[in-house]
Amino acid sequence: MTGIYLDHNATTPVAPPVADAMTSALRTVFGNPSSVHAYGQEAKTALDEARAAVARLIGAEPTEIVFTSGGSESNNLAIRGVAEAAADAGRRHLVASAIEHEAVLRTLKALHKGRSTTLVAVDERGVVTAERLAAALTDETALVSIMHANNEIGTIQPIAELAALAHERGALMHTDAVQSVGKIPVDVRRLGVDLLSLSGHKFNGPKGAGILWIRRGTRLHAQMTGGRQERNRRAGTENLPAIVGLGAAARRLLDKPESATDLAALRDRLEAGILATVSGAAVNGASPPRVGNTSNISFHGVEAESLLIALDLEGIAVSTGSACSSGTLEPSHVLRAMGFSPHRTQNSIRFSLGLGNTADEVDRVVAVLPGIIDRLRALAGRGAAAVGR
Repeated sequence: MTGIYLDHNATTPVAPPVADAMTSALRTVFGNPSSVHAYGQEAKTALDEARAAVARLIGAEPTEIVFTSGGSESNNLAIRGVAEAAADAGRRHLVASAIEHEAVLRTLKALHKGRSTTLVAVDERGVVTAERLAAALTDETALVSIMHANNEIGTIQPIAELAALAHERGALMHTDAVQSVGKIPVDVRRLGVDLLSLSGHKFNGPKGAGILWIRRGTRLHAQMTGGRQERNRRAGTENLPAIVGLGAAARRLLDKPESATDLAALRDRLEAGILATVSGAAVNGASPPRVGNTSNISFHGVEAESLLIALDLEGIAVSTGSACSSGTLEPSHVLRAMGFSPHRTQNSIRFSLGLGNTADEVDRVVAVLPGIIDRLRALAGRGAAAVGR
């Protein structure tokens, strides 16, 4: 039986043109981009081409692109780099939303010494409102970091409006766009941000390659010291094959963008089928704008981990939330921040669609899910009865 992969927010399969570009780079472009001889210049040309492609994808200038190992490093560089630079001017306050990825939340926690942090609550839709952000800002705020699209529920934040508020108080604005690039149009100028993170493996590129876009003139302290690579902003010989793959993934989107409408139609088909056939199911964060591929659904009376395993046995891959939090028994901090009950934060599954998913696959999920839910609820009921005795 062919498996059904519905966990594209965790990672995506590498597209064939991306794999071809990386293979070619591995075999033929082995020079160091910092070397001045012909081999090095060949590698530098490949690096520059990838940089230009990624810049075009997000409406940036190539010189504003800093290659990193992925979204987590990009978020760290943005937050730590700005925090250190802003401390010189007496700005020691950092702001983020309560539903950020752990790469943001844990970085803020690590920077607590000598600084203060405010986590802005979201409303029941999972949205950061302008009013709530405005109340969190002070004259000492150095940086606001709010993700563009949430990795668990897909909610799209009003980044341009929030960035304008941050700038009014003299703060910089960073957005984690790891889950939005490749799913919706992303233009750094229209968003009005100062820093933006993305990761190639979220849009059919390789793992180990991402970028931090830094608006020209933005003060930021490098966190990796050594050589002068990436205009002194990130030392170390660049991972050229992965970066070439990132560039190929960007060009693929530029040449033939994925149809967000098609993915949204599949997502809506999945949700409608589940809600029609499974009692006690509810979509989390359904009302605000969402990226078209993401659906987070709670199933009353079922533990999410048990459901995930049961679906996996049927060849259906889904998740309970962020892949970076897998293996923990903690309830979703995103759903908790939205005000859901403890049970609902632990009975929710994320379905995230992407390249290669079909209507037939969606229909198969809808067909097998009710039986799985009934079995798990029956087992839970017998377990509760046994405890009662």
